[in-house]
Amino acid sequence: MKSTVYRLNQLKQYKYVVTFARYKNKWIICKHKNRNTWETSGGHIEPGETPLDAAKRELQEETGAIDFEIEPICDYWACDEPHETENITWANGQVFLANVNTLGEISKDSEMECINLFDEFPQNLTYPHITYTLLPQIITRI
Repeated sequence: MKSTVYRLNQLKQYKYVVTFARYKNKWIICKHKNRNTWETSGGHIEPGETPLDAAKRELQEETGAIDFEIEPICDYWACDEPHETENITWANGQVFLANVNTLGEISKDSEMECINLFDEFPQNLTYPHITYTLLPQIITRI
């Protein structure tokens, strides 16, 4: 997987959002029901949604966040490496930072099994290359 960071609103045709969320000075990291790895909140932008709308929806569904402030940080581009798949896919996305004040329950429709609070990112991440490419943009904002 390759990924690159861009200035906010530099890219167009956004497909995904990624949200780095904090609660009580800890990272909120999600565990997907079908994977044994951890990941940030995020996902596809639905038709008719803005990236901000999608980031809010995904954050609520995947972490149970009820009350939060969220801000866009940057754009990113990600692409499969040729050796990873026969059909190379790419996507433009926007990255957000959320400060969660109140957590509730994860949506029953969520693909996430649970969340956990971390001081640092766990080693077994679903998308380590993307996460560690984007993380420096977030660290400067907290």
